[in-house]
Formats: sequence, C-alpha cells, structure tokens
Amino acid sequence: MITKLRAVTAQWTVVVPVVAFVVLALTWHENLPGWVVGVVACFLVGAVLAAVHHAEVIAHWTGEPFGSLVLAVAVTVIEVALIVTLMADGGDKSATLARDTVFAAVMITCNGILGLSILVAAIKYRTAVFNAEGTGAALACVATLATLSMVLPTFTTSAPGPQFSTTQLSYAATASLVVYGLFVTTQTLRHRDYFLPVTAEGKIRVDDDEHASPPTLRAAGLSLLLLGVALVAVVGLAKGVSPTIESAVEDAGLPNALVGVVIAMMVLLPETIAALRAALRNRVQTSLNLALGSALASIGLTIPAVAIASAWLSGPLVLGLDPAYMVLLTLTVVLGTLTVIPRRATMLQGAVHLGVLAEFVVLAVNP
Repeated sequence: MITKLRAVTAQWTVVVPVVAFVVLALTWHENLPGWVVGVVACFLVGAVLAAVHHAEVIAHWTGEPFGSLVLAVAVTVIEVALIVTLMADGGDKSATLARDTVFAAVMITCNGILGLSILVAAIKYRTAVFNAEGTGAALACVATLATLSMVLPTFTTSAPGPQFSTTQLSYAATASLVVYGLFVTTQTLRHRDYFLPVTAEGKIRVDDDEHASPPTLRAAGLSLLLLGVALVAVVGLAKGVSPTIESAVEDAGLPNALVGVVIAMMVLLPETIAALRAALRNRVQTSLNLALGSALASIGLTIPAVAIASAWLSGPLVLGLDPAYMVLLTLTVVLGTLTVIPRRATMLQGAVHLGVLAEFVVLAVNP
C-alpha cells in the first residue's frame, strides 16, 4: 500500500510541474478572464507542492544545509526575474516594487516562516531547539543587508527622495553580493555544522529518515530539473494573476505596495511549506535555514539585479523604507536576536513573531 502511494505521489509530482508550465506558456501575456485566473491559481498551488517535494528529494541527496540553500536560491533567482519583468512593464508606477517585494519577503521569512516554524515545533515538542551560531550569523547578515539597502536610502542626500545615487547603488549591490557569497561559503563549507539540526543537548540530530538510502543521481537530477520547471511555473503563473491582483487592489482603494506583499507571499509558498514540514519533524534548524536563507537571498540577489536593470529602465528606483517600516525592521532584528540567543524557543516567541507579521500586513493595507 505504501509503495503504491509513493508511486502515485511520484507520478503526480512529475506531471503537475509539466502541465503547469504548459498552462504558463498558453496564458503568458494574455488578458485572462476570471475563470481562467481560477484555473491558473489551482495549477500555481499544485506547482508549489511539487516544488516542495522535489526540493526535499534534492535535500536528501545533498544533505543539509545544501537542500534548503538550493530551494532558497532557486526561488529567489526566479523571483528576481519576475520583479525586473514587472518593473520593465510598469514604468514609474513600479518604482517601489523591488523595495516593497524585498521588504515583504524579509517580514514574511523573518517573522512569518520563522515564527510559524517555532510555534508548530513548540506545540508538538514543547520547545523549538536550534543552533544559535548559524541562526545568529544569518540574522546578522539579514540585518546588515536590509539596513544598507533599504534604510540608508531614506537618509542619503545625493539623490532626491529615498533613492541611492549611482555610486551608492553600486556599492549596495556589490556589498549585497559579497555578504551573501560569504554567508553561503560559511554555511556550506567552513562552518556547515552550525547550520545542522540539533538535539536539546546541543548535539547534531540524526533521524531515522537520514539512514534511508538516498535517491540515485538520476533521480536527484530529475528532481532538480522538475524543481526548476515547477518554480518557473510558480513565478510565471504568479505574474499571470498579478494584473488581477493589481486590479483588485486598485478597485478596493488599497495601497499599491500591497501588490508586492501578495507577490512575495505567493513566491515564498514553497519555502513556507518546506519549513513547516521540517518543524513538524523537530528539525527547526532546517526551517530557520529556509527562512533566513530566503531573506538573505532575496536581498543579496535582488538588489544587484535591479541595480543592473536600472541602467536601462526609464523609471526611478526607490529603495528607502518609510519610517513605520523602519520601526518594524528594527523590531524584527531585536526580537530575532532575543529569540536566537537562548538556543531554544517556546510558543510565546513564535506567536510574538507572527504578531509582528500581522502588524506589517495591517500597515500594508492601512498605512
């Protein structure tokens, strides 16, 4: 029975990404009626679930933290392509799209995914245990890049408005790439043990599923290919439904920044589901790797990409945050630090992080 179930799951996760990609090709740059948007949304969800499955296959083959890194980077690369495409199509109206999407990704990952993972693990196992060295290093990098890229533009005077001058933007882009590259090197080579799941005693966790035979090279390669197809479908279909989202936001009289929040939520669905599944297996460190790694990748890859794209985009590039969002970013960093230091967290910390995310959504709807 179990073998049959696995066979059905394997077939489903192969077929859905391909069909979703075909749907993307058929609906690309088309004005979609309401019922088609509903169909596209269904395939979007299916592609997300398939992406999570293939990411876990790759993670089993490579081991942590490479598995979470593959998913975070793959999603972010395609997210960057989506942002640049929307900016190219949107003109002046999309001047703040990169900032809104990246900041939303930081809030969703550092408060939503992190808080939800801690809450789920704490409910099931009383406390969520993780490695403070690796998590603290990731949080420090997120805080640094977020401040350099989205706080400083509000206070610089070389360019009008909350924008960087060309020199300042070039430095922010270079610093983002360097810091992210150093983090990946630390995570995967020099201090890989800092990013592995641990037990309550602080020892590296070894679970029964780790003793299972890893997938073959052929199976891992197929999953890598299908992961790419699924993620292209996820982001492409998200772009397909974005005009409907923009119209709904405009008709409701809501701020345009809410579009970036919705896009970030859709794109981060694979990481969210993967992080929750890891938390349910008491592998909270894997969940935090996904959360903070995604935040880092979002800043570290998006800022250089939009910096390069700004050379040919006609509209302005606004990166500076409003004062209320700077307060939320500061609160997120302080709260994250207090959560990380004890090496374990309870339901309380998870709920507080989710409360900060809820406040961010409230401010996005009613600034």
